[in-house]
Amino acid sequence: MADVNRGNRPLSPHLTVYRPQLTSMTSILTRITGNAMLVSALLIVWWFLAAAASEGAYNVANGVLTSWFGDLVMALSVLGLWYHTLAGIRHLIWDNGMMLDLPDAEKLGWACLIGAPVLTLLTFIFV
Repeated sequence: MADVNRGNRPLSPHLTVYRPQLTSMTSILTRITGNAMLVSALLIVWWFLAAAASEGAYNVANGVLTSWFGDLVMALSVLGLWYHTLAGIRHLIWDNGMMLDLPDAEKLGWACLIGAPVLTLLTFIFV
């Protein structure tokens, strides 16, 4: 490549230039919850494999998943699952060409952010 003098120009787009928007933050959170649920699913698979392997392996896996840390991970997994589900419904609405203007898109974002903890709480109350 030719030696181009690029000067001291900032990279574009730069994080300090743009204000974070609710729709972009909820999109990033959807990706994070998807990856976090993968880790939770691997823990559950480990628990099943340990149960099939031996009593000692099961006791170790069960001890981890029923500890305070395991309870926290599984509770956050339920929260992530509800958030990811609501965000998926939001994308289905958008795929149908509905609620694409900014005020409605932000309402859907807030519905995901508020609905996920509410549905998580209801899940823990009724299950």
